[in-house]
Amino acid sequence: TKEISYEDLKALLGNSQNLLLVDVRTKEEVDKGCIPGSVHIPLDTVEAALAMGSEEFKAKYGVTKPPLDVPELVFHCQMGKRGGTATGKANELGYLK
Repeated sequence: TKEISYEDLKALLGNSQNLLLVDVRTKEEVDKGCIPGSVHIPLDTVEAALAMGSEEFKAKYGVTKPPLDVPELVFHCQMGKRGGTATGKANELGYLK
C-alpha cells in the first residue's frame, strides 16, 4: 500500500494491463469530469462493493471484480484523503497486503 503521484498514475495507465482505477469521489464530482477508464465506486460504498460476489460486482460496475491479490488497485479522489480511506477499507477486506 502506497501513495502514488499523478505522474506515477499516468505511467501506470499507459503501461499496465492489470490496473483497476477506482474513483471514490461523489457522483456530483465525477459528473464534472473523470479519468478515462476509471470505475466510479463512491467512498461510502467501497466496502460493500468489495464484499460483493464477482457476478454482482460485474453487473453493477461493468468490470470484473478484482481478486484479493490484484497487483494494481488504485483508489483516487480529488486530494487523496478519501483514496486513503478506501485503501484502508480494502486492506481490512484482504486486498493490497
